Formats: sequence, C-alpha cells, structure tokens
Amino acid sequence: MVQHHIRPAGAPPVNGYSHAVAFTGTTVAVSGQVPVDGDGRLVGEGDAEAQVRQVYANLATALEAASCTLDDVVKLTVYLTDLADLPAFRRVRDEHQDARRPPACSLVQVAGLVQPGFRIEIEALAVRPAPAESNDR
Repeated sequence: MVQHHIRPAGAPPVNGYSHAVAFTGTTVAVSGQVPVDGDGRLVGEGDAEAQVRQVYANLATALEAASCTLDDVVKLTVYLTDLADLPAFRRVRDEHQDARRPPACSLVQVAGLVQPGFRIEIEALAVRPAPAESNDR
C-alpha cells in the first residue's frame, strides 16, 4: 500500500512532489543513474533535457530488473550541476510520473558529478507491493 501526502495541512506548496509518502512492501534502492547509454557513452553532452531523458530511461531499466516501474518510485534524490536545468528536469519528470501520486523528492545543486559532462544524476527508492496487494498504485 502506498499513501501520498502531497500537501498536508500547513505544509508549503509543492511543485511536482509529495511532502511524504508512506508505504508497505519490499523497498528497492536504485543507485544514482547518470546520462550514459548501455555502451557507457555520454548521452546529450551539453543538452540537459536529453540527459534527463537518458537518466529516466536508466531508472526504468534498473527498476524493471527489480520487478518495479517508475510508478513504484516513492522517493527521488536529484543532483543537478546547474539549477538552470531545473525546467528540463521538471518537463521530463512530469512525462514519467503521475501528478496525482508524485514521489517525495530532494533536489541538490552540486559542484560536479563523477564525469565532467554529466549535468544530472538521480537515485530512487521504490516499493514493490506484496503480491496480495491490489494494483491500486
């Protein structure tokens, strides 16, 4: 079971995330995903939106390996090297996540990532519902 508390009474406004998400089931931790393809090549050098799209593709691949989907994500941690890339992140995020059930999210600006061409990295926590639970995600 997953409960999204998007904006509890008295909490500040949100932009595409929940203040809290409560859940039961198996927790799946996904390591930080970066904008590289299956061959290890950087995707979208200098193009924030292309990099975010590749990161989401990598998140989906990792989640699928753990029998989850992006709909099962309960928490994201997003690292951006440039806050000017925030609109690109939000555009792509909104294509992949249900606005009625957004995950909790932290966004951090960092001085750099492991490779100089990386503009974004995202790690995730997902919950794999117990088999007896309904699919009412």
